[in-house]
Amino acid sequence: MTRNDDAMISKNILAFGEILWDLLPDGAVLGGAPFNFTARVHSLGHRARMISRLGRDDLGRRAFDQATELGLDAGLVQWDDGKPTGTVPIKLDAAGVPDFNILPDVAYDRIELTDDLLRAAGEADCFCFGTLVQRTPHSRATLYALLDAASRSVKLLDINLRRDCYSPETVKESLRRADALKLNEDEVRYVAEQLELPAVPLPDFAARVIDSCELRLCIITLGAKGVFAANGSGQYAYEPGRDVPVKDTCGSGDGLTAAFLDAHLQGKTLGECCRIGNAMGSLVATQAGATEPVSRERIAEFLANPGTTIIEPALEAFRV
Repeated sequence: MTRNDDAMISKNILAFGEILWDLLPDGAVLGGAPFNFTARVHSLGHRARMISRLGRDDLGRRAFDQATELGLDAGLVQWDDGKPTGTVPIKLDAAGVPDFNILPDVAYDRIELTDDLLRAAGEADCFCFGTLVQRTPHSRATLYALLDAASRSVKLLDINLRRDCYSPETVKESLRRADALKLNEDEVRYVAEQLELPAVPLPDFAARVIDSCELRLCIITLGAKGVFAANGSGQYAYEPGRDVPVKDTCGSGDGLTAAFLDAHLQGKTLGECCRIGNAMGSLVATQAGATEPVSRERIAEFLANPGTTIIEPALEAFRV
């Protein structure tokens, strides 16, 4: 499917948060969960725009140039004369799993509320946000004002808990404002504790968090074991992981979220959303960095070749 395919329904998607440089052992790679997500949904044919703030420094200029080279509309990205562009030194373990050291007091901590941002929020079909950018009152207040303005939007919370960058209060307020939730198994345990819900089994957690937070969707990424999802209609779906040669896992979850959302916006079933999202996440893990292109054709080829699956036995009954 191409960007001009009539079967493709293009949506207006916003993501709010951090654009930053991941300082990997092999060099600097542009990233940040909302930026990675934006790049992916743009590559899948949607009008995807990023709301963030860059320092007026060399890293900021390079980030802006790279974003435009990816074809992104950077018109909602702000510039800061006093704070640097965000950076994150990263160490990878033997399995390619990253450990992040997210530096504080950077440009995206000071995103300003503007009429242009309010107008964009009011037009959005989907608004994606996380918790990292809420670590300062300034950007948090801007985010909440935009969520209030996004009355017609599906509000997707990619909770993305990062060390020293969230609080129980911001997590609970984010859940209150969300329509859909994406999180990993560690984040399940934290959210369950905060809301006094059972963390296991996962289907029970998903059902309870959907009910207590009035969500439409709950998406739980399982790393190498795939993805599990539930919706407000009481449906469940599990897609096992794939045994792929992992380069690094930076951006895999963001890719999964983007492809899952794309499938959801196209009206596909919960099981199809899981399959397509998991395929994107698996393919991203075979590449260096988080924004190397993955085409729809490559996803289709991946899905056509079953390969070796990695199954979570407790969820196999929900495989579709």
